[in-house]
Amino acid sequence: MNIGDMVAKFLKAANVDTVFAIISVHNIPIMDGIAREGGIKVVMTRGEMGASHMADGYARIAGKLGVLISSTGPGAANAVSGLLEASYAGTPVLHITGQVPSPYIGRDTGTTHGVKDQLGMLRSVCKAAYRVNTPQEAWGILTKAATEAMTAPTGPVSVEIPIDIQKAMCPEPPVALVDLRAVRPRRPAADVLAKLAERVAGARRPMFWVGSGAKDCGPLLARFLELGFGMVTSWAGRGIVTEAHPMNLGALNGSGSKDVEDFYQDVDLMIVLGSRLRGQETVDQSVKLPAHRVQVDIDPAAEGRTYTVDLFVQGDCATVLEALLAEVGRRVQVDADFPGAFAAMKQRARSNYKKALGPYAQFAETLRAEAPDDSLWIRDITVANSTWGHRLYEMYQPRHAAHPVGAGIGQGLPLAIGAAFAAPGRQTILLSGDAGFVMNVCELWTAKQEGLDLLMVVMNDAGYGVIKHMQDAAFGGRRVYGDLAPPDFGQLARCVGAAYTKVGAKEAFGHALRDAMPLRGLRLLEVDMGAIGEAPPYHPFLKLEKNDDARLS
Repeated sequence: MNIGDMVAKFLKAANVDTVFAIISVHNIPIMDGIAREGGIKVVMTRGEMGASHMADGYARIAGKLGVLISSTGPGAANAVSGLLEASYAGTPVLHITGQVPSPYIGRDTGTTHGVKDQLGMLRSVCKAAYRVNTPQEAWGILTKAATEAMTAPTGPVSVEIPIDIQKAMCPEPPVALVDLRAVRPRRPAADVLAKLAERVAGARRPMFWVGSGAKDCGPLLARFLELGFGMVTSWAGRGIVTEAHPMNLGALNGSGSKDVEDFYQDVDLMIVLGSRLRGQETVDQSVKLPAHRVQVDIDPAAEGRTYTVDLFVQGDCATVLEALLAEVGRRVQVDADFPGAFAAMKQRARSNYKKALGPYAQFAETLRAEAPDDSLWIRDITVANSTWGHRLYEMYQPRHAAHPVGAGIGQGLPLAIGAAFAAPGRQTILLSGDAGFVMNVCELWTAKQEGLDLLMVVMNDAGYGVIKHMQDAAFGGRRVYGDLAPPDFGQLARCVGAAYTKVGAKEAFGHALRDAMPLRGLRLLEVDMGAIGEAPPYHPFLKLEKNDDARLS
């Protein structure tokens, strides 16, 4: 068989059932092999940028390897946006791309789609990138790349295969399954684990800060919450334990909430579990966390990368929690008043935060009341998400949410499309702004072609709302270059055959959702912010007063 056929057999052996791709001159042997092999759903997208974000969204929700197939040169360059976002989010994505014929690589001869250093470009945004130089090494390099993508800390890995290699013949590969989880979880050193257990057993008012590196630790964390521990999550670590739990703050993690920041000072130990304590969520580490912190992470480079810690434990989060429960489960002595104080603070913080949101104070709870409990919550970067989308909309399960961790706008729609493929039969809800929505609007036709069920809530403020808030805060209110003429969303919806509703009053939001939620197919719900009112700025551009009135200043 040729190497294109072998790639198809490799994907089947690696238990890949869905790939996101655009067929092109430099990947036809691979796409032809997949078609003849059968058993793999190929989502033909409108652009490599959309395809790369779809593979990312699919992998986050499915909890398995996402696969992207692009052409070389411009095609690979278009995919960089999604590969970079997958790196930010730590998403396991295998990117397979073509390359010009081997004799012309890097020679600047004007060969179609040739670039100076494609491999270097891909390495700059991926965990790793490899080239297949001979037919004999193709299976091994693909196995290495996919395994590396799935090995914590996870991330995207690219493999480029020159078109002459794709056409070259090779023996039929072994048919055994490829085990992409062969690397066993790392158990921490016994002496370090003992030090951690000593600190945890001695804590009286402890809590966790949990990131996406602990996504599979929900049952273990729930047992700690039963012992009286509190919990807060990063924006990417939502729903690991249901956010309806009184001891889980969810992603209301301090930035812009004085109630939470004040409470941190009464916590005597914060256990940072699989999280980077990202600058976007801590305002570049200016949020004052509890004075005593320990950190657990599989990545040794995570130690002290943002906040200093008293103790760093390198290890798999679930393995460490299991060992901790066995060691200190019966010795934990949380203060009797701590759970009640934590639960009361949670309610107070939510209430006060809502008071700062003006006409949008009830939007999160209104949407949550109408959405199925198991629905997917996919957001783009927009003021609505940075306020109520991240912090107030409750998540009940892990792998039910995704957003651009790197804070790039326009990625929400393809993330939502990829997520929908990972959870067929469940409701997928997208929250986007008008400016971000149109950046990948071509992918609406991918969603239509595939018959997806997708509810798209577009918050239309006719421009870059967050930029305007920054200009108000630091540039004397000079709002320049931030106004955009949005499309007629009603006509856009009709073009793609989507049901459409326009909301021009805050009271109408719930009614529109009740009408749209039971429908199937594409639904576009436009929120006219010009009619309802401008969204208040979010922290650090929103300053809350010290009392409960939470006025804008």
